[in-house]
Amino acid sequence: MEKEIVKYPRIHGVSYTQDEIPESFHQHWHNAAEFHLILKGGGIYKIDGKTFKSDAGDILLIWPRELHEIVRCPKESSVFIQFSSYLIESNSDIAAASHFLSECHLLKKSETPELNKKISDLIYKIRDTHDQNKYFAETRCKLLIYEILLSIGDMILKERRESFRDSGYSDKFLDYIRFACSYITEHSSENITQSEVAEKTGLSQFYFSKLFNEYTKMSFPAFLSGIRVQNAINLLENKNLSVTDCAFESGFQSTTTFNKIFHERTGCTPREYRKLHSLSHRQE
Repeated sequence: MEKEIVKYPRIHGVSYTQDEIPESFHQHWHNAAEFHLILKGGGIYKIDGKTFKSDAGDILLIWPRELHEIVRCPKESSVFIQFSSYLIESNSDIAAASHFLSECHLLKKSETPELNKKISDLIYKIRDTHDQNKYFAETRCKLLIYEILLSIGDMILKERRESFRDSGYSDKFLDYIRFACSYITEHSSENITQSEVAEKTGLSQFYFSKLFNEYTKMSFPAFLSGIRVQNAINLLENKNLSVTDCAFESGFQSTTTFNKIFHERTGCTPREYRKLHSLSHRQE
């Protein structure tokens, strides 16, 4: 079991893989989400201890920070996209619904043929956009990923709305978390605290913490750190700002904490990221 650092060599926050998928791979996890389009059956995967067997046309969904393993993947039997957890965390609607989204790991073509066809087409559009590397390619890829997430979310919320209410979940709870996610994102560069956000949401700190963890599958500090790292990544692209400036402007209170969390999230230091970013632009 180990943490894998996902690299995005061509488009920041999005990658497409077809030719480098191993036939088996040990247990690991990463901050990125990973969606597989299964091209032919026979694959076996494990996600958080549960085993999933895939058939052609299925869509396998691995969400950020889930422990997973490729037990068996026949050669040329799948393609997949990986994308930054920031796409989920920075959107209050999707972040608030991630409790429900992360319960869905395998979309069977035999059960949801129209949805699977739509997602398959979108994954191939991401591939084409990713490979062509045209202007606004990053934005186009991320819009396509949001379309995938919305399609999955609409299906889950439509099918399970009644069961959500029966189990104690409600639209009101989603509204609490949606507001909290939006507030955190908008004020991430400030020295905000969990108690402050709980108060703004109208909940006790204890209940807010419980609800936030349950719905977003993340603690408040981890969610806030993820937003701040992405803010820092955007700032690091401005060569007129020092690394220290980027740290404080993105909301970190010390450069030590900034360097530590940035490395945990991206696999490199802020200085290394800036250097790699500059090299990739020169190569283009």
